[in-house]
Amino acid sequence: MAQSEETPTMTTPHRPLHSGFGAASTAEDVIEGIDLTGRVAIVTGGYSGIGLETSRVLRAAGAEVVVPARDPERARGALKKIDGVRVEPMDLMDPASVDAFAQRFLASGRPLHILVNSAGIMATPLTRDARGHEAQFATNHLGHFRLVERLWPALVAAHGARVVALSSRGIRFSPVVFDDLHFEHRAYEPFLAYGQSKTANALFAVELDRRGRAEGVRAFAVHPGQIIDTGLAKHLSEEALRAAGALDEQGRPLRDPARQQKTVAQGAATGVWCATSPQLDGLGGVYCENCDISPVVAAEDEAGWRADPGLAGVLPYAVDPKAAARLWEVSERLTA
Repeated sequence: MAQSEETPTMTTPHRPLHSGFGAASTAEDVIEGIDLTGRVAIVTGGYSGIGLETSRVLRAAGAEVVVPARDPERARGALKKIDGVRVEPMDLMDPASVDAFAQRFLASGRPLHILVNSAGIMATPLTRDARGHEAQFATNHLGHFRLVERLWPALVAAHGARVVALSSRGIRFSPVVFDDLHFEHRAYEPFLAYGQSKTANALFAVELDRRGRAEGVRAFAVHPGQIIDTGLAKHLSEEALRAAGALDEQGRPLRDPARQQKTVAQGAATGVWCATSPQLDGLGGVYCENCDISPVVAAEDEAGWRADPGLAGVLPYAVDPKAAARLWEVSERLTA
């Protein structure tokens, strides 16, 4: 995707819209009354956790839904109760697989109205892909970056596409460390790597929106909340999850939407809202949570924000346009 000199520079303010929804809203709540008949959606990770719920509600609203999956048989089993969802093979860690999926989709001639980048891994042991890239950065960011670039003609053809990048409050663990993206010169720490990848997701939405808005492609980053029963936390021990306040003493997930402890249906809500809500027409490039645009956390408020998971907000480094532009250029080199 080439950068256009005519791309408008005006950005959407990081101010809440007071959407009428909130932390306890579900995906069904936010999509009520919206008809997606004739629309095409791709949902990566659309066969588990909040991705599965996203696929379900988009399909129920009339969208044609395609779910790319590293394990197509597992995906088909998970989606068997949802009529009409198409599963295609794709592995975000394998560039050739991403290219092949995108080529098949483009060959169909369909526009792409909604792309939800929901697939991801969290706090994994140190692993590298075939190119030597750290696995969380490669899967959560680079794979999706490549997918968007390859699907660009279909997004433009929609004449009003939306791309949703699943970020996380995990941005608090790390900015993007450009001098050592792949932990070649510093000690590997699973949550530092996860945080870097989630900050990359947020920055990706900023720059994608800037580059795409002149052609009708808008992008949003989303913090879905803490949803412990999705499989994302499989690399964490029960003891660690209890220490983090995610489980009670009996090992059951704690639910308190006001503290971002959500059900799967609540966790899918903000991504679905960003993908479909007319409240966001003409807007983009923003980080959202609880079905609204998040405010930027001021420096003097950062300690309080970090201490209270119920406080909405995004750290400045995760929406910094200069960092977003730099990340885009680096990502183009890494995926060339």
